[in-house]
Amino acid sequence: MATGSDKLIRVVGISKTYNKGAVTALKNCSIDIANGEVVAIIGPSGSGKSTLLRCLNLLEEPDGGHIYFDGVDIAGKNVKIDQHRRKMGMVFQHFNLFPHMTVQRNITLAPTELKLKTKAEADALAKELLGRIGLADKASEYPSMLSGGQKQRVAIVRALAMQPEVMLFDEPTSALDPEMVGEVLDLMRALAREGMTMVVVTHEMGFAREVAHRVVFMDEGTILEENEPQAFFAAPQQQRTKDFLAKVL
Repeated sequence: MATGSDKLIRVVGISKTYNKGAVTALKNCSIDIANGEVVAIIGPSGSGKSTLLRCLNLLEEPDGGHIYFDGVDIAGKNVKIDQHRRKMGMVFQHFNLFPHMTVQRNITLAPTELKLKTKAEADALAKELLGRIGLADKASEYPSMLSGGQKQRVAIVRALAMQPEVMLFDEPTSALDPEMVGEVLDLMRALAREGMTMVVVTHEMGFAREVAHRVVFMDEGTILEENEPQAFFAAPQQQRTKDFLAKVL
């Protein structure tokens, strides 16, 4: 667990229900994310993984509990959440690129609209980031002209253009053809090596084992178990964790 002043995100006892309480998505979940840490969240479908991730930047508002980001309870009243969201890059399963905009404009839109960068500064950063992922020649193309793996790498770069403190990934490879998964995971590995704080909901057990500093297992809306990868995969403590890993490994 993250300790002391290095805690970038601290989640304390959050819960979330839907349909007027008929469906419980999260039950009293608490987790700390340290600065520079990579945390992989795994578990069966419907276990609350994506809900927990989306609560971190209040795309889903918890019914109770606290979420501290940079020491501020962003779930509290009178918090300007948009200011905090700028520091949290979010990458979704289905890219969410604007189809009517070029790749470069997709990347520069938020920094320029929010007046965080001039057009020249945003264009320069976009070119730099696209060059880094080998897509500099795609800057003037539209998303429909890209492969799934290329779209997802552009989506990651778009989030990076805001120069966030943390990157949140919601199953970033699950919509990709198998041969395209590797190019996205390679980019995520590079970000991890550079010290980017990352919270990744994933079905990629190899990525969780290789890149994560900590693996979190969720089931039925609770955090059932967490540990560093070697111990987590070699000696899971909970029977439910053992049953899940037996099916996916």
